[in-house]
Amino acid sequence: MNHKICVIGLGYVGLPLAAEFAKKYIVKGFDISKKRIAELNACTDSTLEMTTDQLREVMGKNMTATCELDDIKECNIFIVTVPTPIDKHRRPDITLLIKASETVGKVIKKGDIVIYESTVYPGCTEDDCVPVIEKVSGLKFNVDFFAGYSPERINPGDKEHTVSKIKKVTSGSTPETAETVDQLYKSIITAGTHKAESIKVAEAAKVIENTQRDVNIAFINELSLIFNKMGIDTDAVLKAAATKWNFLPFRPGLVGGHCIGVDPYYLAHKAQELGYNPEMILAGRRINDNMGSYIANQTVKLMIKKGHKIEGAKILVLGITFKENCPDIRNSKVIDIIHELKDFGCGVDIFDPWADKEEVREEYSLELTEKIEDLSSYAAVVLAVAHSAFRKYEPEIMSLLDGSNMVVYDVKSFFERSSGRL
Repeated sequence: MNHKICVIGLGYVGLPLAAEFAKKYIVKGFDISKKRIAELNACTDSTLEMTTDQLREVMGKNMTATCELDDIKECNIFIVTVPTPIDKHRRPDITLLIKASETVGKVIKKGDIVIYESTVYPGCTEDDCVPVIEKVSGLKFNVDFFAGYSPERINPGDKEHTVSKIKKVTSGSTPETAETVDQLYKSIITAGTHKAESIKVAEAAKVIENTQRDVNIAFINELSLIFNKMGIDTDAVLKAAATKWNFLPFRPGLVGGHCIGVDPYYLAHKAQELGYNPEMILAGRRINDNMGSYIANQTVKLMIKKGHKIEGAKILVLGITFKENCPDIRNSKVIDIIHELKDFGCGVDIFDPWADKEEVREEYSLELTEKIEDLSSYAAVVLAVAHSAFRKYEPEIMSLLDGSNMVVYDVKSFFERSSGRL
């Protein structure tokens, strides 16, 4: 087949995938954001997943970016990579997925294949997305057009495990489609592929990857709560336990972002629809969702012990993105720490050299501090995200910690151990 590929959604997942395909195929990148299209056509990536040089290798050659439907009508493979978040009630929000399916429905032709990469609950592709395409296009599924599912495995900010180096799960709505989809990805994924038995199996495999991590991190977070009450250093316990060959090296901390902090709710939603309440999954979510509030409360308790007046106390929060060395602020649990500290009446400054100031203002109605002026003016410092850039502040913070009544709450065990440091 002479593949002409359209990737719909050019964010953290879609852009690197489109660029990789563009090394071998003609690729159209489609996104509804005119701002995003403009920056990509200028070979700039605000997500920092790709460098200008990397974009120059493909843009204007095998790959073009557009927000016009007419530009993608000639494509015969449509790959959907839009976000699938949760709403304020922690229920799956597939609005963007449905809109992307409507877009596909307007341009899909007989013989074409649509492949979904967005994280969903098992059954979503065939039960929710495909009917939209059928309705808009007037074509019949598995007669006129076909579908596949190949879950994304992008790790934002990770320059080692890039798209071609991560094994890809593939699937299709018919045996022939499954083989076509598998061969398509196999042509660019050097790590190889795994062809799943069905679309539902591939969907389920994706959603449990992050659910498993979520449950394991929740277990370690719960241990840290228990050990804190016992006066035991959790970090020291984990280092001792890790000397056994089969101990799993999970760490306590905040669980945010658009994957681990979201995907378990997709699986739980489907389970509850079928009349089963997933107790372990939801228990893990409750523990992890409460960690921000817990960290803020522990910080305030330490401040009280050191004689600080809490009302009006200045606190510096280092980091607001959901993970280190990455500009992604979606579903960041650092927000929970900030809100809780503000509820105590504290004045909170937020410093993050990776985050976009305008994006933070728009998403969370918060202002970022441009630079750190005087560390000694803060009653407490909360290291919430382990950006490498924060390492340069360690000597001064440790010096202030040892020589004053400053409180340092190191969520990520980023700084070296020091007397009086938490």
